[in-house]
Amino acid sequence: MKYHQINSALFVKNRRKFMAEMKPNSVAVFNSNDIYPVSADSTLPFAQHRDIFYLSGVDQEESVLLLFPDAPYEHQREILFLRETNDHIAVWEGEKLTKERAFQVSGIRTVYWLQDFHKVLNEMMTYADTMYINTNEHYRASVETETREARFVKWWKERYPAHNVAKSNPILQRLRSVKESEEIDLIQHACDITEKGFRRLLGFVKPNVTEYEIEAELAHEFIRNRSKGFAYTPIIASGNNANVLHYIENNQQCKDGDLILLDVAAEYANYSSDMTRTIPVSGRFSERQKAVYKAVLNVKNEATKMLTPGTLWKQYHIEVGKIMTSELLGLGLLDKADVQNENPEWPAYKKYFMHGTSHHMGLDTHDYGLLHEPMKANMVFTVEPGIYIPAEKFGIRLEDNVVVQEKGEPFNLMRNIPVEADEIETLMNE
Repeated sequence: MKYHQINSALFVKNRRKFMAEMKPNSVAVFNSNDIYPVSADSTLPFAQHRDIFYLSGVDQEESVLLLFPDAPYEHQREILFLRETNDHIAVWEGEKLTKERAFQVSGIRTVYWLQDFHKVLNEMMTYADTMYINTNEHYRASVETETREARFVKWWKERYPAHNVAKSNPILQRLRSVKESEEIDLIQHACDITEKGFRRLLGFVKPNVTEYEIEAELAHEFIRNRSKGFAYTPIIASGNNANVLHYIENNQQCKDGDLILLDVAAEYANYSSDMTRTIPVSGRFSERQKAVYKAVLNVKNEATKMLTPGTLWKQYHIEVGKIMTSELLGLGLLDKADVQNENPEWPAYKKYFMHGTSHHMGLDTHDYGLLHEPMKANMVFTVEPGIYIPAEKFGIRLEDNVVVQEKGEPFNLMRNIPVEADEIETLMNE
């Protein structure tokens, strides 16, 4: 991996939290992701399943974690299974985890080669009453490909039908949504890399540059700072492209007078950052562009203040909608009749701001978190209002990542990334 090794104490702590929530005499199993084929002998770059990474720090394919806190013997309570490495694999594929290295990464002392998994699991099943299976229950999930985890669940249910079944995901949704200080530091590092990329752009962007050239500049800066690259598919949307919320073609020329909406961010050690900024191609906002920009910035600043312990996600978005409505009235995009006659299910402001303001973030860009439960300290959220005006051929979105505090306003992990319109203009014209 490009990133510096994470102290195994984080993963030891994460496993303890998870095992404390398990039912008596139960086993939990977590699988790595597959390496997915493209065609012929080509594959996609490997990306680790975030749950096994969260609990072990293992960032390698064909890995399995087994947790059994009530096992009869201490060495059976945490077990890693890894693909056996050898000199041939080292030559053709590069270094894989040895048993000793796996302990350094994870803090787990009992490590077997994967070939022993079924034998060891069978022994554990003779002691256990319940198996925790790990299904994807994220509210945005839409999975059509059968994953390694799904194949295991199917096999396990056929092999051990007499055991009780429990779900890992509800536990992980709560645990992963509240970050440890080490995790916040890793997200901060990802944000700092994102800042370097953004500052690089401010001196690079000019009329007639292409969106893909901007993407290349960001990729260069991210990778040279130990990131694998983008935390998600980058959106580099100039002019009217900004009004397509998930525009990812990034193949157009940026024209003088246009704005560029940049929803781009780096990952670091599998932790995401998630930034949006909107900048003028020419280095100067028009009067109208600046007015809309300041309205979006005001909504962002006011929305941020609401992210406090006890806040409910649904009510939060209702309150943000009221602030956005006020700003749209001030810009002349809505009038009082629009608001008085609005459909409560789709308020008038949704014509110009149709997406949510915040989501959990961390190991996943849209991270785990149960939206019906109150916000807690050390949750990390995005704040990303926008105003999209196809008739005027521009859209503006601004986004920061913030940590909910026990008291007071959230801590902004992107506090050092320029966001004020005047500062952006100054930096672009230096």
